[in-house]
Amino acid sequence: MLNPNADVENLPAHGAALDPDGGTTFRLWAPAQPRILLTVADHPDPYLMESTATKGWHELTLPHLGRGTRYAFVLPDGTRVPDPASHFQRDGVSGLSEVVDPRKYQWRDHDWMGRPWQTAVLYELHVGTFTPEGTFRGVLSRLDQLADLGVNAIELMPIAEFPGKRNWGYDGVFPYACAAAYGHPDELKELVDAAHARGLMVILDVVYNHFGPEGNFLSLYAPQFFTERHQTPWGAGINFDGVENAAVREFYLANAIRWLQEFHFDGLRLDAVHAILDDSDRHFLDELAARVRRELAGRQIHLILENEENQASRLARRAGGTPARFTAQWNDDVHHVLHTAATQETCGYYADYHGDTAKLGRALAEGFAFQGEVMPFRGSARGEPSWFLPPDAFVAFIQNHDQIGNRAQGERWGQLAPQHVRRAIAAVYLLLPQIPMLFMGEEWNAAQPFPFFCDFQGDLADAVRAGRQAEFDHLPEFADPARRKSIPDPLSSSTFESAILHWEDRDNVENLAWLNWYRDILAARRAQIVPVLQRLTGGEACYFIQGPQAVTVQWLCSGGPLLRLNANLSDSVCGGFPPSGEFPPGGGCEIWIEGRRDEAGVLQPWCVQWSIVRE
Repeated sequence: MLNPNADVENLPAHGAALDPDGGTTFRLWAPAQPRILLTVADHPDPYLMESTATKGWHELTLPHLGRGTRYAFVLPDGTRVPDPASHFQRDGVSGLSEVVDPRKYQWRDHDWMGRPWQTAVLYELHVGTFTPEGTFRGVLSRLDQLADLGVNAIELMPIAEFPGKRNWGYDGVFPYACAAAYGHPDELKELVDAAHARGLMVILDVVYNHFGPEGNFLSLYAPQFFTERHQTPWGAGINFDGVENAAVREFYLANAIRWLQEFHFDGLRLDAVHAILDDSDRHFLDELAARVRRELAGRQIHLILENEENQASRLARRAGGTPARFTAQWNDDVHHVLHTAATQETCGYYADYHGDTAKLGRALAEGFAFQGEVMPFRGSARGEPSWFLPPDAFVAFIQNHDQIGNRAQGERWGQLAPQHVRRAIAAVYLLLPQIPMLFMGEEWNAAQPFPFFCDFQGDLADAVRAGRQAEFDHLPEFADPARRKSIPDPLSSSTFESAILHWEDRDNVENLAWLNWYRDILAARRAQIVPVLQRLTGGEACYFIQGPQAVTVQWLCSGGPLLRLNANLSDSVCGGFPPSGEFPPGGGCEIWIEGRRDEAGVLQPWCVQWSIVRE
């Protein structure tokens, strides 16, 4: 393709940067505009920016303006636009941008270098609904409870500035600015600092595949940011591989480095990378991973993918076992095999997993259920062979924002299956050698839903509302228009408020029992599974089908013991499992038993047994 390997690191930096002497240098890439003015709050006359030797760039240094300066760019037709690389939008997506001093916050985590990935237990949360405050400081106030639970990495859903006061975060339009609704950038740093003090990593979800539908002005002065050659679910693709792509690539590369360096994040979760379309010789994702690994060398940085294509090659390991590029991928296949076993749901892509015990065993043992076979729902092949990867190349979960929020009512796991089923499923994924991830409130069986919500206005709001209802037209239970109207209105503040966690519920008898169960099983993971994980390098797993939705999965540790899972995820009794308590001469031990089994190797319905066998 055109200009596939541009030298992006020699380009000017996007946005406003404080100079050592206290002034500020403002830069804007506006290749479609011959002239750009800079307007500053409380200054009546705008400043003419200089066109630089690098095509399309406009730059101006003002030595008398520093931290707190509020500014915008003015196009030749008089249109005022914020800085696309703004570090803070105090008054929202259409307001003035603000110069932020990255050195003002005084960090206390000087000895923090991160945590080994094999030890990770992730906890995904949405800042706006995690606490009643809906802020970074609200999250900080609950860090002690998370550390006590046994998770050691919080994963923040996207925090980039979005339109309005409430949003999932995937409609962000200022990738460099944390949402003003959640707090100031220094308050975000305070949250990360406090998490590190408690031994918690912090992962940030970033969106590099599209901009939200409101508040993005790039097409007015830099239409080269987009390309019609690639189409995504949100429209024209980001221009990672066409004419004048260098400034576009650098916009995102520098963004990733900034979150990791300036804000001390321990890693990034990259949203829907299958929609980052790049036909160049060096894919943008490869360049991003290489740059992060080079510039953050010495720290334990974890790069996590969401990738519908199940490209195992992106998760390859070096000879020593460290990730060559990306650390892990969210494993939807594990979710789907467990979810369909528990709920018997068959709508949409669930039909490709329901009742398929081989896919259950394969996803638990090898990561992906589809490794190049045709997926009927898609009508095409999906995935690559993944059996050779270590289990920690996959993130396993039974709930996340998508799997809850993409349901019409946004109902949680607790409303979909009885308690004994949910405990069996949780016992599988929480002790699985893949890296487990909880969704906020799961640990005490929170009843609050997590429906889709946003805060658009006017025609866009009406379009989003109609589109949300249309998503479910094909489902039999929503064929009746009156039934479709029961779907929560994503634009209503009450929909957002319904998702706010009720922390007081944690102390109820039933909720506390769930919380204590999660504490205990995560403690068992730390004590028994994590030491085994460090000896699993890939290719050691196998599975055996014992009956419908019943499997034995085994992982042979290099030079060590055998980790064994016996699971009957069905409503029927199933025999043929290794007899209870029978271990070879080398010995062994049971790690966890959920449900009932007898000594003859018969597992009752919804029984899960984990053990270590020393051979």
